[in-house]
Amino acid sequence: MTRRLYILPFDHRQSFLKILGLDKKDLTADETASAADYKHLIYEGFLRALEDGVSKSAAAILVDEQFGSKIQGEARALGITRILTVEKSGQDEFDFEYGDKFGEHIDKFKPEYVKALVRYNPDGPQDLNRRQAQRLKIISDFCRQNSYGFLFELLAVPTPEQLAECHGNKDEYEKTKQFEVMIKSIAELQGAGVEPDVWKIEGLEDGRQLREVIGQVRRDGRDGAGVVVLGRGEEEEKVRRWIEVAAGTEGVIGFAVGRTVFAKPLADYRQKVISRAEAARTIAQNYKKFVDLFESADQA
Repeated sequence: MTRRLYILPFDHRQSFLKILGLDKKDLTADETASAADYKHLIYEGFLRALEDGVSKSAAAILVDEQFGSKIQGEARALGITRILTVEKSGQDEFDFEYGDKFGEHIDKFKPEYVKALVRYNPDGPQDLNRRQAQRLKIISDFCRQNSYGFLFELLAVPTPEQLAECHGNKDEYEKTKQFEVMIKSIAELQGAGVEPDVWKIEGLEDGRQLREVIGQVRRDGRDGAGVVVLGRGEEEEKVRRWIEVAAGTEGVIGFAVGRTVFAKPLADYRQKVISRAEAARTIAQNYKKFVDLFESADQA
């Protein structure tokens, strides 16, 4: 099975710009440089966490090319596991950030993993699902043919009808139906020839539901595929529950928690409440807390 992955994701683009108060399409050169510098601060926190004892062999960063190309290069030189995102940001339909040239951009950085985020529901528009599956098979095949790991982030968004069945309550959907949508989505995508090495999925509070999802991930000889649980920018307590359920479950190899780790220290630094060094230290501590939680829950 794929080795452990404790991922610090900061490949966010539109949501990241909102954190910085730069919620607009066209950035000036100075604004782009500022966003890249804030991302470098997150990376500084990641490096500090390694100094504080997080295992380098399990630690990984997920960062985009637009604001993180410098980080990709620095991390590669240090032998840090890197994941590069390829999707356009903030779209309901998956498509490549750099169109047909996506392969050139991947080969430029040579990351250990390539990541695609997809909003998918088998009961959603069939034309949309078909187009997405076709593009995803392209990136899946590319990764396999070029020896890149493929990390697939699945967001199992409810259809209006599914949400209505849950009385319009998203929490009820997540507790009762989301895992079924995950299973059907994974099966449908596997049937379309999409074969990730790692599935990045939304957290589940019911261990039985999680085991059923993992059963589909590893069905028909896919025992090498792993699962990581994402944080989705939720409050720390909710993310902790997801990790506690996931850790120690066969097939779960780690987590990917980003905004819950870095959003507040980044905002405090931006507002001059704390120094850059203090922000990096807080990011390191927040990240390491989830690593320690995963490992202690796994041992338990």
